Amino acid sequence: MVGPGPGPGQVPGPAPVVLPAALRDELVAWAHAGYPNEACGIVAGDRGGLDGGSALRFHALANAAASPYRYLIDPGEQLHVMLAIDDADEVVWGIFHSHVRSPAEPSPTDIGLAFYPDALYLICSLADMDAPDVRAWRIVGGEVAEVPLEIG
Repeated sequence: MVGPGPGPGQVPGPAPVVLPAALRDELVAWAHAGYPNEACGIVAGDRGGLDGGSALRFHALANAAASPYRYLIDPGEQLHVMLAIDDADEVVWGIFHSHVRSPAEPSPTDIGLAFYPDALYLICSLADMDAPDVRAWRIVGGEVAEVPLEIG
């Protein structure tokens, strides 16, 4: 369970970010495709979401853990995508994964493995398969703040 967010002087959540509806649909479709395991991927953007950048494209990646309880982006696929993002003069806008039975909130494992402080962490919950829930988070140094996510 995630608390109310950091207090004064800690990691604040940024202003709302916009995720294009088509990209949200891709994230949800990939989450469904990965079921019953967690799905994962990377969202590229023109600038970081925390800096007001726009999400441009979703790179669906294999969950090397092949688990319903955790994800591990396949290292070879991750390297390929990171190089392609860099070559396109883009940045990692967000890191995506799904939760198959739990809410779209970072788990203690997710928080401990959040190594990209400039990226948003997008989680899609499939707890209700008919109404998937996608939420965005900022995770820095173990501190978590929800980022208001607008679908545009």
